[in-house]
Amino acid sequence: MKKEHILIIRFSALGDVAMAVPVVYSLAHQYPNVRITVLSRAFARSLFENLAPNVGFMEADLKREYHGIKGLNALYRRLTAKQFTAVADLHNVLRSEFLRVRFNMGRYKVAHVDKHRKGRRRLTSLANKLMEQQPSSFQNYADVLARLGYPIKLEFHSIFPEGGGDLSLLPSEAISQQLTANSQLIGLAPFAAHEGKIYPLPKMQQVLEKVIALYPEARILLFGKGEQEDKQFTQWCEQYKQCVHVSNEVETLYQELILMSHLDVMVSMDSANMHLASLVAIPVVSIWGATHPYAGFMGWNQDPDNVIQVPLECRPCSIYGQKPCMRGDYACMNNIAPETIVERIEHVLNNKDKNKPI
Repeated sequence: MKKEHILIIRFSALGDVAMAVPVVYSLAHQYPNVRITVLSRAFARSLFENLAPNVGFMEADLKREYHGIKGLNALYRRLTAKQFTAVADLHNVLRSEFLRVRFNMGRYKVAHVDKHRKGRRRLTSLANKLMEQQPSSFQNYADVLARLGYPIKLEFHSIFPEGGGDLSLLPSEAISQQLTANSQLIGLAPFAAHEGKIYPLPKMQQVLEKVIALYPEARILLFGKGEQEDKQFTQWCEQYKQCVHVSNEVETLYQELILMSHLDVMVSMDSANMHLASLVAIPVVSIWGATHPYAGFMGWNQDPDNVIQVPLECRPCSIYGQKPCMRGDYACMNNIAPETIVERIEHVLNNKDKNKPI
């Protein structure tokens, strides 16, 4: 009899892939005799390769090696050599759908994620908006596995053991020394993919200044990569000695995760860094503008009380935050007072043992 071997497909952005981690972990530990292979982009390897003994990882470059129909057919042939017995499509886009069709033709057990588009349309509608919690991505992913015959109970704490990641794996002794000092470690990830998900930088600088005034011995670790991030973080690091530009100190995503696992709190937009901090059991003060936790993208095990948002009739206007502001003023972000964010950071720091995700 062929050994059970599940292929899990999830490409897309880092945050979406990160949300699959608690689900894959739960599956691996509740079905230890089932082999699991996660198919994703190269960046996701750090999230899965040490997750459990029965979890493997395959990377696929869809822009070059497996581009277009010809490339996807080549990828399919490579996958069939692995002798999968079931295929879970956690992405449900054209590329993964093409692979699903091929696997269906080969009479594999195949299931795909339900994105609950109807409920999300109602949530973001201008007229007859229905503010109703949609199933989380975690539950949506788990439902796919249940349809394949692998029901799971979602159980996950962190990709690292208690106490966080191994600091000796960081490339710089200086950053390790800062982490082990007797001061608060506050993560700040002020950027996101779309303007509707970014708290205005002048206001975020006010948050930064107020936090430093309250905690002058704290270290503020700035997370994010890109030209805009580098420019802003360099400026803040020159202005405030408490700031550390993380991308200048580490070389890999795995090392970033090690750093995150030693934070006392992360301040983030609705972005990948919210999900990464969640995977290492760090409480996140998350700031939401055009998007809303009701869409199902809240970080794993995060406290809803740590969500910062303002009630507006137009919110949410978008599931992913990419739509331009219909008002033209991004009131969803501009109406959030810096003091509101700082107060929540204080609350988490003052109750960090109670507020840490379980």
